[in-house]
Amino acid sequence: MLHSLPIYLILFLLESSLYIRGVHSSNVFSRAIQRTHRIATRHTKGIARDLRLAFGAVLVSEPAQHTLTNERTVYCSVSGSGLGSSSSSGTSNSSSGGSAGTGTSTTAVAAASPTASAVSTPWKLVEAHNGSDFFQGWTFLELQLILQTVPWITLMKATQWTAANLAYVNSAGNAIMAVDTTNNITGNRKSVRITTNSQYSQALWILTAKHIPTGCGTWPAFWTNGPNWPAGGEIDIVEGVNAYTTDQSSIHTEPGCNMPSDNSTILGITGTVIGGTNCAEAETEDQGCGVLASASNVSFGAPFNSNGGGIYASKLDDTGVSVHFWPMDQAPSDILAGTPLPSSWGQPLAAWAATDCNPSTFFSDHSAIFDTTLCGVWAGEVWNDSDPAAGQDQSCAQMTGYPTCAEYVMAEGSAFSEAYWEVQSVKIYQT
Repeated sequence: MLHSLPIYLILFLLESSLYIRGVHSSNVFSRAIQRTHRIATRHTKGIARDLRLAFGAVLVSEPAQHTLTNERTVYCSVSGSGLGSSSSSGTSNSSSGGSAGTGTSTTAVAAASPTASAVSTPWKLVEAHNGSDFFQGWTFLELQLILQTVPWITLMKATQWTAANLAYVNSAGNAIMAVDTTNNITGNRKSVRITTNSQYSQALWILTAKHIPTGCGTWPAFWTNGPNWPAGGEIDIVEGVNAYTTDQSSIHTEPGCNMPSDNSTILGITGTVIGGTNCAEAETEDQGCGVLASASNVSFGAPFNSNGGGIYASKLDDTGVSVHFWPMDQAPSDILAGTPLPSSWGQPLAAWAATDCNPSTFFSDHSAIFDTTLCGVWAGEVWNDSDPAAGQDQSCAQMTGYPTCAEYVMAEGSAFSEAYWEVQSVKIYQT
């Protein structure tokens, strides 16, 4: 198995083995470990995915789903046996209730809204997750990362989501993915992370959500990711931390991918480029190249939730990568009808043109992922900072009275009552 692991995981395993045996080296090997640890901490999402793939075969599985007495369907972690590769054309693994070989969930497609207006479009539905079968076709992560920004992990038995009541479909037919709200925990706080079994190298992902996790200590994201990060590329569609109220969409790639300009007008986007135009993970300390949504909209956090949610669309094709957002009451009629026509949507929130970042070179075999990280290398590191551009005028240290993110997260479970996803649907289209 070792030959298939990223180098930092191989070093991690070797170092752990030596440490357990009481042999702790201070030579070049140890320094290499420290360096790889620093690299890994730059992106907890990437290491978590690699660890899931690496250790899936040894994780303990639980029953795929249970029904609570209040008739809510609750899903728990599943076996790691379905973690094999899928084809780039959108094939799906057979585990976790997903259909085999077609990339299509067994979930029925919801009826169009009365305000929907069908149009002719080359984009055809290949996978839909909504209603009582929302969680079919997803794999629950079976690892738990500690709160701090170091890359140590704990292998664990598949989380008892039924008992924890963290993943279920509510009475409105929407999927809920929440954070444990128990006060004064001594270990890691439980949170949900799911990944689609299917993979696509070109697709249109459309998320309709009613609620996004928000609050100090949270780092929620809906994103797509390819294999061997960052070689397969990463597209962060919905992402932010703490009390931010504006979404930040970003991409992370191998060297050679850039944005042609940092000028929103030239790029034809509504958002604002932040952090530069180089999208390479290795050359930007994992910052990639990001775009911050307009501060006046309701794209993230508490404003998103109080406004009834919204719709995100991420397109990956020969023209490049783009992300659109609409508040729920401004949803395009073609999306509501299930006949999305991206050419009619106007300017995106963010875009990365193929002229300076060839999609076929930098993006492949993408799965969609929901997660809510607590603290980590973003929410934890900006704990003492305000960010007016992102809609947070005070630091979390000021707002909570806690000096560190980890202390707050471990003590104040009840503060995470708003740290949940409520998702109406995820639909995937291809041409």
